[in-house]
Amino acid sequence: MVAGRLDSSMPVAVIGAGSMGAGIAQLAAQAGHDVRLHDAQPGAAERALVRIDADLAGAVAKGRLDEAERTAIRARLTAVDGPEALAGCGLAVEAIVEQLEPKKALFRRLEGILGDGAVLATNTSSISITAIAQGLAHPERVVGWHFFNPPTRMKLVEVIRGVETDPAVATAMHALSKAWGKTSVDAPNAPGFIVNRVARPYYAEGLRLLAENIAAPQAIDRMLRDAGGFALGPFELIDLIGADVNLSVTESVFAATGWDTRYAPNLIQQELVRAGRYGRKSGQGFYDYREGARLPVAPLVMPAAQVPKLHRSELLGLLALLVERIESQGTTSIAVDVMLPAETLRIGDTLIALTDGRTLAERARAIDRPMLLLDLARDYATTTIVGAAGPADALASLAAALQPAGIGVVELADVAGLVVMRIVACLANEAADVMTWTRTTAVDIDAAMRLGTAYPIGPLAWADAIGVSRVAGVLERLQAHYGDARYRRSPQLLARHFGEARFHG
Repeated sequence: MVAGRLDSSMPVAVIGAGSMGAGIAQLAAQAGHDVRLHDAQPGAAERALVRIDADLAGAVAKGRLDEAERTAIRARLTAVDGPEALAGCGLAVEAIVEQLEPKKALFRRLEGILGDGAVLATNTSSISITAIAQGLAHPERVVGWHFFNPPTRMKLVEVIRGVETDPAVATAMHALSKAWGKTSVDAPNAPGFIVNRVARPYYAEGLRLLAENIAAPQAIDRMLRDAGGFALGPFELIDLIGADVNLSVTESVFAATGWDTRYAPNLIQQELVRAGRYGRKSGQGFYDYREGARLPVAPLVMPAAQVPKLHRSELLGLLALLVERIESQGTTSIAVDVMLPAETLRIGDTLIALTDGRTLAERARAIDRPMLLLDLARDYATTTIVGAAGPADALASLAAALQPAGIGVVELADVAGLVVMRIVACLANEAADVMTWTRTTAVDIDAAMRLGTAYPIGPLAWADAIGVSRVAGVLERLQAHYGDARYRRSPQLLARHFGEARFHG
């Protein structure tokens, strides 16, 4: 019965007129629904309609809509003063404050206003659907429907069933998601669902690296953006989301996982929130967005005056594309040294190796010779930068060797795992943990991370690409270095490591 009614003839109620609620309301109107938008704050719904107007006008200016379509969409949107005005809607989507009790109270009130067949969808990013539905007369019609910001542009939506959710409701929400132009995935009713759970290390490890002074925020962001291929670095992303919103999700996942230290909030972010520096919306966060302020640019290492001669090992592993790129320029000489360990280069007496999770100090001491460590890049054939830790003269020589190939060097302090390798390993491990405890598939996890967060590749596919055993080894060394259970390896990751298997195929 419900599935047959979730079509464009059904009026939709959206409660909460912030950026997420306004975006969902706009989506519904674009899909042909009459939409009633309500917010408890006086005037908020009207202001949201003004923002929607501006977005629609921009779409017309860019040729994505014509004026008649814009007029029709806008006519389907109405701001209403109270929940009572939502009577008759077949679907209510809440996008209010990310707290359990207000959501429960809203749905209790809506039960007395909407018809028995209406679906109650929550856009919560981390709260249990079962908990939100608890105490309702009809918990079977409550479903999680988690969009990503901005919902008009991000393709993913997570559909989450609570213990009491009618499977037909979840099926209907998948169909409605498709009708609205979205790709939906079944997400487990577990802390953070898929995306906000798997993404935790992107923020958490970024903050820990910043606390260890591996580099300035702009350098860490540049590494993950330009070398890792992510759309935004962790600090740019926190500033965009809002440090307060991001911290709220972190605290929710931390509590829901029984205060697992892997998800513990970071003092740096807590202090920013206490100071009211939420990011773009407040004018200050990790960066200054106030009028006249200029965003800092991460510097590159100044190349040495003379291009050095490089030597390489016979087996290059992940560095093969980097060597091919250097050789294709014809300006840097590279000779094979059969005495070099696999996946290493040499400039003079200095070995250059990809990070394996140990610090430079530990690795150099083990072989008793100077070393320089390289960070991971998503694609050495196209990257514009690489991160490296080592002595200043060795970094300058490396910069001179890479400059003809169009690659700059970002100096990183000697911190275990460096930036991209450490964060990618932790993301893959978190994704494997979601597989372990929720039976979510690798395909759904990777699709969710690509579509919901614009990752360049799903974390499990990335682990396959660089080697599952490499990821397991990096995590093992990080745990040994820090003595911290946050780097414990997922059972699914270990199963594939020992079984020499992949996550995909």
